[in-house]
Amino acid sequence: MPGFSRLAAMVIGMIAICFVCRPVIAATPELYQAQTIVTGTGDVNRQIGFKDCLDKVLVKVSGDQRLTQKTQMLALREKAADFVQSFRYRDRLEGIPIHDEQGTHDRPHDLTCLYKPAVVDKLLAQLGSRPWPGERPPIAVFMTAEQGARHFVLTQDEQRGNAMRESFANAAGPLLMRVTFPKAGQLGGLDEKALSEADMARLDKLAKKAGAARALAGSIVWSDKELGWIADWRLADRGKTYRWQARGVSFDEAFRVAMRGAAQILSGHGQP
Repeated sequence: MPGFSRLAAMVIGMIAICFVCRPVIAATPELYQAQTIVTGTGDVNRQIGFKDCLDKVLVKVSGDQRLTQKTQMLALREKAADFVQSFRYRDRLEGIPIHDEQGTHDRPHDLTCLYKPAVVDKLLAQLGSRPWPGERPPIAVFMTAEQGARHFVLTQDEQRGNAMRESFANAAGPLLMRVTFPKAGQLGGLDEKALSEADMARLDKLAKKAGAARALAGSIVWSDKELGWIADWRLADRGKTYRWQARGVSFDEAFRVAMRGAAQILSGHGQP
């Protein structure tokens, strides 16, 4: 029996260690891979895809959206294929018969590239950056939308926001981030005007009540002059409130700007 007790204690200890480590492990399977859309599976388009995937994986792993603008990236993109461990294709028209005379080379495919962590981490070090390890904090979005006479708060139960919520989720996915939207009853009595003026400390408290870790606040306003949306965002981290903006963009791009900025701040890389 004493031997059995020692064995049982060892097994319990190993299980406990696994549970302690699981949050970090659970965050890593998709971290060192990236996906883009290419036309066909030929080498020319594959090389273009490799360059795009390199940009995406570096931003995803680090959270730093400014990396792609660094001059060193020009040389790294030319060697993008060298950094790929493996890749795979998925025909985006799978199950749909070929309907033209050109065969299959012009069909759109998802190209997924997988990378060794050590390779990506070394590239980040060369660029003066670093990985953003662990799970990313879920974010609650407190946003107002305005297009002419049409205006509303983007809540979980606002039907006019269906496309915007989906687009926000699509923007968060490539960065392994998650967004939630408070229900109307979780706004703490804030209307559109009060929401735009609320301090981030108050919104962070409302975010936690909505099951998120942080609040991302902002607004998108349609501008005929800009031929697109003007998007303003703010997020608090380490006692500082950050603000950033995009002008004349689609709401898809407005939400990508929001999530890339949030990732940059929360990963410790500063002002978007």
